[in-house]
Amino acid sequence: MPPTAGAVPPRSVLITTLAVLALATAAAPARTTGVDPARTAGAGVAPALREGSATEHRAADAPAAAARTALTARLPDLADAGRGYPRQQVLAPDPENAADRSLKLGLVPYHAIAPRLNALQRLGDRVSVEVAGHSAGGHRLYLVTVTAPESAAETQAQEQMRDRIENAPAAAAEDPAIKASYKTPVFFNSNIHGDEREGTDAALKLIERLATANDASTADLLAHSRLYFDLTANPDGRIAGTRANANGFDLNRDFVTASQPEVRALRQIEIDKQPAVMLDLHGYVNGTLIEPATPPHGENYEYDLFLKNTYANALGMEAAVNGLRYTPAKDGVAPVQIPFRDQREGWDDWPPVFTPQYAAFHGAVAAHTVEIPLAVNNAAYDTLPATELKRRAAIDVAVAEAAMRATLDYARSHRTTLIADQIEVFRRGTAGAAQVPVSPKTVPGVPGIGPEDVYTTTFPRAYVVPAGRTQRSAAARLVDHLLANDVRVGRATGDFRLGGRTYPSGSYLVDLHQPKRGLANALLADGRDISDKVSVMYDISGWSLGRLWGATVEAVPDGRLSGLPVGAVHEAAAVGHVAPSGDLRLRLDDPREVAALNALLAQHVSVRLAGDGSAVVPASARAAAADAARTYDVSFDATTLGPATAALRRPRVAAAVTPGELFALREMNFDVVPVSTELLDAGFDWSRADVLFVSAGLDRDDLDAPARRALDAFLAGHGLVGRGAVGAALGSAAGLAAKPAEGSPDANGVVRVVNSGPVTAGAPDHSFVYAPVWFTDLGPGVRVEQSYATGNPLLAGHWRPGADGFGGPGAAAGQASVVSGPRAVLFGTEPLFRDHPKGELAQVGRALFTMGAASSGSVEESG
Repeated sequence: MPPTAGAVPPRSVLITTLAVLALATAAAPARTTGVDPARTAGAGVAPALREGSATEHRAADAPAAAARTALTARLPDLADAGRGYPRQQVLAPDPENAADRSLKLGLVPYHAIAPRLNALQRLGDRVSVEVAGHSAGGHRLYLVTVTAPESAAETQAQEQMRDRIENAPAAAAEDPAIKASYKTPVFFNSNIHGDEREGTDAALKLIERLATANDASTADLLAHSRLYFDLTANPDGRIAGTRANANGFDLNRDFVTASQPEVRALRQIEIDKQPAVMLDLHGYVNGTLIEPATPPHGENYEYDLFLKNTYANALGMEAAVNGLRYTPAKDGVAPVQIPFRDQREGWDDWPPVFTPQYAAFHGAVAAHTVEIPLAVNNAAYDTLPATELKRRAAIDVAVAEAAMRATLDYARSHRTTLIADQIEVFRRGTAGAAQVPVSPKTVPGVPGIGPEDVYTTTFPRAYVVPAGRTQRSAAARLVDHLLANDVRVGRATGDFRLGGRTYPSGSYLVDLHQPKRGLANALLADGRDISDKVSVMYDISGWSLGRLWGATVEAVPDGRLSGLPVGAVHEAAAVGHVAPSGDLRLRLDDPREVAALNALLAQHVSVRLAGDGSAVVPASARAAAADAARTYDVSFDATTLGPATAALRRPRVAAAVTPGELFALREMNFDVVPVSTELLDAGFDWSRADVLFVSAGLDRDDLDAPARRALDAFLAGHGLVGRGAVGAALGSAAGLAAKPAEGSPDANGVVRVVNSGPVTAGAPDHSFVYAPVWFTDLGPGVRVEQSYATGNPLLAGHWRPGADGFGGPGAAAGQASVVSGPRAVLFGTEPLFRDHPKGELAQVGRALFTMGAASSGSVEESG
């Protein structure tokens, strides 16, 4: 159960491929999107060409440089152009791995999957295998397609119908060819949590049955459907027996941010295949939990269409799973539960960080999380006999396969209405039509619908990202991210007026009359404070890219867009720039700018930190600055700033942090060595570090005496950056007098803040919190860098007082959220949370530079 809280081609090959793509995309529909390949390649990583007959190429996951932007260049697989199905290949084998933790469960180890897929392709002409990408640990991600054979012309016709459904939905709704011959896309995703494996094995069994069955219902299903199987979405975790991938990320929390290559691969599958039905197979809830979920429901969905289909399909899966006749007494398996029907709250479908909720924005009108029943991970894996683990895993495989087969029955019997409802989702978006609130009248046949289930929103007419000096890298990253999510973006070729104000040429426009308006709005809107709607939330409740990613985003409620000088774009315009003469100023408001600074410092460029928090680069380093501007797409402006306060070197950071924070630090190009209580007790060489960053996994009181003395000695002469209650606990040891106060541990969301110090200068006036902290009783020498806004600081999310009446947003209002002293900076916010709030990352970067410069031996004397 989810908890609550390659090969790189030569550059010449890449350039040739991109040149072909440029010609191909000149007349391509708006769905073909990507990033600036020059920016990606300039970051030191060339996109990896995929093995075999992939649907599209993907950029390789960049290393610890600013180009780790969670974007991928979408290159069509030129070898597949004009091909039908099957599209088969022989997969090279993986080395046998006796340490694969699947083996103990009697499940298929990762190294056995490629041979199994080769064998399945040899069974006939129904099974195709592609490599959809690579995991963070370098393992192949397999996408299997099962369908009746198609000629090249038939495949082209299917693609044209798919495009018409999205891009011309009103006409598609009346198209007899779509009604008669469009194949329903059904998508099964397995093993996104690495230690929840059984969906993979169930999928392999089902694929084999579909490949060999000769009955009329299977022939009819494959003639009218394309079935897609992402066999193991997290091979790193499957092998290691971990929930997370090799980077430590919970992939089923990453879809808004798409920081991980596995999620980017899944995202592209959803865009390219446009599934109408989607199942995401998890564990473990007994009895088997099958969505639809409890309130709150995502307010940007066409939820009437979604609920109708998810509830009906859930009933079919329930009958199939219960029909296996497992019992609590004999097998330890309880009957199926459907949260919408059987629970009041606590299992919501509010944030699109989850796979099925994200899929809904790409046209899935039946998308489910399915939690199979019997736990075989965590403590069970370590303590139960292998025979019991194998018994449980076999039951789980049977349950997963039953749910999948029932879903295929639903897709086959409801093909016409599923496609009609998908078309209607896109039609409403394109037309700017009103949402239809759920009710017993609008969603007949679904019991228990009440006012608590009604969540809708008012879509603005458009969003504008105004052009200007202050936008730059942040705006480019945001636009590229929207495009990578198949959100359509335009760019103004001249000044224009909309919503009562004039915007300059170069501004970006997101017209909300587009097929995927729900996703566009979910990403860009403020969100909503739902604290009074439910008492508990399953995961995060706020995530706004418009408030947290550093770019100015303005919602335009209404206005006429026809006639505006705006053209569609497929990538953001490059913004890298170097002033032609004089010393240079690099703002440090964006993670790319921080990464560029660290790259210069790694080359021993003499850079000084200015009083306003920016970096001053000497004119003599213009060539190095030009290279950094190209690599990281940042601007070096001419400066008239006075003498800078400190000469910098790239700080060496000892970090006791979460995996997401470690990833973000390396994204900003910091030299990081992870530490922990255990590592310090074992004897850590503090000469390896200039500054300590602590948020998790290090408790001074738990250290043995020698380790505690060594830590205190380090903090006496070096800087500390702390986050949250764990980091704040070291504040006094670093000489910073401030008392931390803790909010509700599950409170999270987007908060209003007031920036008032050099660490936060230029930062957005919103931040992200999870288990928020604030600081009181500030002692001498403590500076307030940032405060929570007065009134109710929560803009969007879920933050209530605790049972004792304390810890709510009212208690935090007006209090310090970030404080600093001579040798410490403490954050009560979550500026690096899951690598998501991009506009906040640079605050930590500035703090590390400042504290690194404050450390003994880290500051060069100013001349």
